[in-house]
Amino acid sequence: MKFFEALGAVILRAFTEMGRFVLLFARTVTWAIRPPYDVPELFKQMVRVGVDSIPVVFLTGLFTGGVIALETYSGFARFHAESFVGSVVALSVTRELAPVLAALMVTGRVGSAMAAELGTMRVTEQIDALVALATEPVQYLIVPRVVAATVMLPLLVVMADAVGITGGYVVAVDLLGANSVTYVHNTFQFLERNDFTAGLIKAAVFGLLFSMIGCQKGYFTEGGAEGVGIATTRAVVAGSLAILVADFFLAKILF
Repeated sequence: MKFFEALGAVILRAFTEMGRFVLLFARTVTWAIRPPYDVPELFKQMVRVGVDSIPVVFLTGLFTGGVIALETYSGFARFHAESFVGSVVALSVTRELAPVLAALMVTGRVGSAMAAELGTMRVTEQIDALVALATEPVQYLIVPRVVAATVMLPLLVVMADAVGITGGYVVAVDLLGANSVTYVHNTFQFLERNDFTAGLIKAAVFGLLFSMIGCQKGYFTEGGAEGVGIATTRAVVAGSLAILVADFFLAKILF
């Protein structure tokens, strides 16, 4: 009997979270298109999401490209196909690895911060104070964060694409001795515009997802300081899972 009670509680909580997400997303879209627009707060959030994430995304892209080149070169050498390492690095980075890994890294750094910040404001009744002052908390707190994440993550992925391809070139040419002219030629020979644009579309969707989930977990935080910690953890876990699930369906649609 206790098993069914626990199962029912889990299902009920899952539907509650889904309902909250849908309603909060609808409110966010509604307030995002209604003036007044808080441009200074939007730029502040764009700096927090984008500029402050450059170091971690840069290193992620650089070593991801290097590792792909390192592993594929030794594998392709078994059947004398080393010349295609550049193509594999370029396609892997632009289509899949740069958008997903950048989104996961930014989710851990920024999504958790969004949940902690809004959760702290909720448990200290600052959000209730905004409502009492006739300020719409969704427009004031959530819209700038979601718009900033949706806009800045594709720009971070552009940087990760370039850095990842460069990292693959450095490892293959400078470390493993591949021909530089052949490597560069093959890097772009099979790369199509859709490979690049689809990665940016995926990044925008990932930015929207992790920011909405982070804001939702923080906005509905309960239970004081302990609740803030739980909301932060759930924001990272749910945001990461949402990115991986969305990546599968986006790959089916875009490619």
